[in-house]
Amino acid sequence: MSDEQWFYCLKHGTVEPAEGCRAADRLGPYPDRETASRALEIAHERTEAADRADREWAERGSDRDERD
Repeated sequence: MSDEQWFYCLKHGTVEPAEGCRAADRLGPYPDRETASRALEIAHERTEAADRADREWAERGSDRDERD
C-alpha cells in the first residue's frame, strides 16, 4: 500500500496528488486516485447522513418534550 495521498480540486474539477492547488480549494486527502475522483459523491453521501441524523435527533427531542 502506498503512502501517497490524493485530493479533489474544486477549482479545476480534477484529481491531483498532494502537490497541487491550495488546501482551501481541495477535498481530501483520499487514499487513492479512484476514491478522490468520487469526492463530490462522498461529500454528498456524508451530508445526507448528517442531515438524517440531525432530523432523527430533533424528532427524539420533540418526543421527550411531549413526555415531560
